Amino acid sequence: MSNSRETLEGNMARIPKAELTGVYGWLVKRMSRKMLGDVAEPVEVVWHNRKVLNFSFALNRRVQKWDACDETLKSFAHMAAVSLVGCGFCLDLGYFMAHNEGLDEAKAREVPRWRESTVFTPLERDVMEYAEAMTQTPPTVTDEMSARLLEQLGASALVELTSFVAMANMASRTNTAFGIESQGFSAACDLKPLAVASKA
Repeated sequence: MSNSRETLEGNMARIPKAELTGVYGWLVKRMSRKMLGDVAEPVEVVWHNRKVLNFSFALNRRVQKWDACDETLKSFAHMAAVSLVGCGFCLDLGYFMAHNEGLDEAKAREVPRWRESTVFTPLERDVMEYAEAMTQTPPTVTDEMSARLLEQLGASALVELTSFVAMANMASRTNTAFGIESQGFSAACDLKPLAVASKA
């Protein structure tokens, strides 16, 4: 099988996008456009395997019900993890969602360069450090990192944060493997561009 990427109609995914058909396809397109303004490319790619798509939808619905950990902290952790993986789609979507949920956009823009930025609290920095450590291959989480967050957040919130970062890794690594890039959701809302991560 060729390793070339699709270029038809701007699709850069390594697996061709599928046409969402039938009543279910119509519903998925309608909901995606209502939430994002467009059909998300990962949905069009994963449409090839409805069982995987349905699992992803169900998982996301359940994750959205978690409420033990602060939403802002989870948002920053998500963006730190996907930025490290290099998933432009996930980072753009995360920024778009932060905007729609009324989170601090100025801080959200700074997540890719959080180590150099001065806008974050010590707890936010600990959370992003933890998210990056989880995302490294192999992971570099230390006893000290976990202990600091356990003391500040409590066990329930730390379990939730850890699982949330794991979900972000699953999505970002999947999209990166598919070759899916930013869809411009944040640009469509006239949001300022995200900061660029500093090169080590």
